[in-house]
Amino acid sequence: MKLILTHEVSNLGEPGDIVEVKDGYGRNFLLPRGFAIRWTKGGEKQVDSITKARESRQIHDVDQAKALKSKLENGAINLPVQAGETGRLFGAVTVSHIADALKAAGAEVDKRRIEVGNPIKTLGAHSVTVRVHSEVSADVKLNVVAAK
Repeated sequence: MKLILTHEVSNLGEPGDIVEVKDGYGRNFLLPRGFAIRWTKGGEKQVDSITKARESRQIHDVDQAKALKSKLENGAINLPVQAGETGRLFGAVTVSHIADALKAAGAEVDKRRIEVGNPIKTLGAHSVTVRVHSEVSADVKLNVVAAK
């Protein structure tokens, strides 16, 4: 099945890329979630608009990406969340929470570029990966603390 990606999909491509995937993956995952649209000859206009939007949001320079990486990896980010007395969280830390904490620390990052390995459900130190650029990714240290 030939599709045009509308969102970034890990290990598949960026928005605007034309990809060939298995029918079940496209029909059951990508299309219902809005991550892709079916490829047509008229879809080339959509590809152009998607790539223009992607370029406006993307960090253009590898040097900029490396500077942002050093800023992110410089120190640990404190993330206050609601937690019980045993240190277990009410829910889990989401990428939106992490993006807000990074923004408060002075580094604005798109939440779709944050990768959390296992769900964060306990207090303490955790590590997440932020894909700053296609060639640069940063390991960010989070200190999940109980909110007062």
